[in-house]
Amino acid sequence: MTDLATALAGQGIVYLDGAYMPAAEARVSPFDRAYLFGDGVYEVVTVLDRKLIDFPAHITRLERSLAALSLRKPIADASLLEMMRRLVRENDLTEGLIYMQISRGVAPRSFDWPEGAAPVLFAFAVNKPCLDTPASRNGVSVMFGEDRRWKRRDIKTINLLPASWAKAEAAEQGADDVWMVERGPDGRDYVTEGSSNNAWIVDADGRVITRALSTDILHGVTRATALAAAKADGITLVERAFTPAEAQAAAEAFVTSASAFVLPVVKIDGKIIGDGAPGPVTKKIRALYLEAARRSAM
Repeated sequence: MTDLATALAGQGIVYLDGAYMPAAEARVSPFDRAYLFGDGVYEVVTVLDRKLIDFPAHITRLERSLAALSLRKPIADASLLEMMRRLVRENDLTEGLIYMQISRGVAPRSFDWPEGAAPVLFAFAVNKPCLDTPASRNGVSVMFGEDRRWKRRDIKTINLLPASWAKAEAAEQGADDVWMVERGPDGRDYVTEGSSNNAWIVDADGRVITRALSTDILHGVTRATALAAAKADGITLVERAFTPAEAQAAAEAFVTSASAFVLPVVKIDGKIIGDGAPGPVTKKIRALYLEAARRSAM
C-alpha cells in the first residue's frame, strides 16, 4: 500500500451516511459542496474513559451553526449519540476524539444553495492522548499573527484554511500556535482567539480575562464549561477583549478547546509568561473543568 493508504487503513472504522466502514473504503463525491465550496460545519467531541465529553453542548452548537447556514441536520440527536458511541466501540477508543461534519451535499456546481440536496454526514474517531500530554504538563508557546478569517467565526464551518495557514506559520517560527490579532473599532489591536482555541489571560490581581462572545470568536464549548466551573468556585472572571501588550504582561495564560481542555501558555511572542511554567490559576481551572466535564460525560 502507499503511505496514504497505510495511514487511512490505520484510521479505523468511520461513519458515512448511515454506514460504518473501514476508513480506506469511504468515498465522497467530488461534487459534494464540502469539496467545491467548503459548504459545511463540524464538531469535535472528546472521549475520556470511553465516554463523550460535553456532548449536549456540542449538539447545541452544531444546531446553531446549521441554522446560521440554513443547513439541515440529517439525523436526530439520539442517533448522533448512538453513532458516536458506536465509533467509540468500533475503534476501541478509551481516550481521543470523535470528529463529525455535515455538508450541504452533492449538487451541480453553482454558487446558489441547491434545493433538495441531501446533507452528507461523515464522522471518524481519533485515538490520541488528551489528558496527560507534554503540552498539558509543560505548557505551549504562541505567537501573534494577523486574523485573516471571515466575520462569522461563531459558525463552526469547515473552512479552516486561515487556521491551517496560521499553524503553519507558527511552526515555521518555532511556536506551537498563533493568537490571532485584529484592529478594534477604537483603532487598537486586540487578540481574538487561537487558531483552534479560545484565548485567556490571568492578570497580576488574579482576574481571569477572556474575550466576550460575539461573531468575532467561536463560542467554545470548553470555554463555557470552564467559565461556569470557575465562576462556581469563586474565581473572578472578566469577559472582554485584551491587547497583545496585556497578554505579554499577564501573570498566566492558557487556551481552551475540546481536544486540549485547559492548556497552559508559557510564552507569548517570545515573552516568557510568569516563571515559564503552568501557573496555579490555570491548573485550578483545568482541574475544575475536568471534574465538571467528567461528571456530565455520556
